[in-house]
Amino acid sequence: MSSTDPLADLRRATVVAVLRAPSAAAALGATEALLAGGVRGIEITYSTPDAAEVIAELRRRHGNEVYLGAGTVLTSAHARESVDAGAQFLVSPGTRPELAAAMLGTGVTVLSGALTPSEVMVAVDAGVHVVKLFPASLGGPAFLRSLRGPFPDVPFVPTGGVNADNLAEWLAAGAVAVGAGSELCSSAAMAAGDWETITATARQFSAAVRAARGPAA
Repeated sequence: MSSTDPLADLRRATVVAVLRAPSAAAALGATEALLAGGVRGIEITYSTPDAAEVIAELRRRHGNEVYLGAGTVLTSAHARESVDAGAQFLVSPGTRPELAAAMLGTGVTVLSGALTPSEVMVAVDAGVHVVKLFPASLGGPAFLRSLRGPFPDVPFVPTGGVNADNLAEWLAAGAVAVGAGSELCSSAAMAAGDWETITATARQFSAAVRAARGPAA
C-alpha cells in the first residue's frame, strides 16, 4: 500500500477490470492490452485457469505498475495463495463471515459482495473494507444512490453493467471505484486474442474517468 488508507490504490485505479479469461495466456495478453489503454486495476478471477500463477507472473512483469487482485475468491486457500502470489486485494462475489475473516487475515484490501440492505449489513459486520455491489446491473446507479442513504459511510464498488458511458454516473452516485467485466474485456475478445479491441475499450474507460474526475485522474 502506498498510503495508510486501505482504499487509496483502489481509488487511484478507479476502474478494476474483472478478467474471466479462458486461459492463463489469455489473461496475460488481456492485461497487457488493458495497461496499454490506461486501465491498471486488474482482478484475476478464480474462474481463470492457474489464477495464482497468472497473478505471480503479472507481479513479476509489472511490479507496482499494476493494481492487482484476485476475484471469485471462494475459499481461504484461494485467499492465501493469491496474496502469496502478489495480490493486493481480494474479491468475493458474496459474503460469508468465515471467508471474510480469512480474507482479512491476509492483510490486504477486501471487497465482499452484497446486493440487498441486509447483505450490506452482513458485509459491514464482517469488517470488510469495501462492499462489492453485485450484480449492480439489476438496480443501476439509482439503486446505489438509494443504498448510500442508510449506508453513507460504506465504500461501494459496483460491478456488472458498468461501461464507459455510465461510469461517471456510478461515480456521481457514490462509488469509490467500479468493476468492469465483459463490458471492458469480453471473453470473445480474449479467446480471439483481439488485443486491439481491448486496448481501445480500455482507452474509452480511461477517458471517462478523466472526464469525471479531472485530468489528474
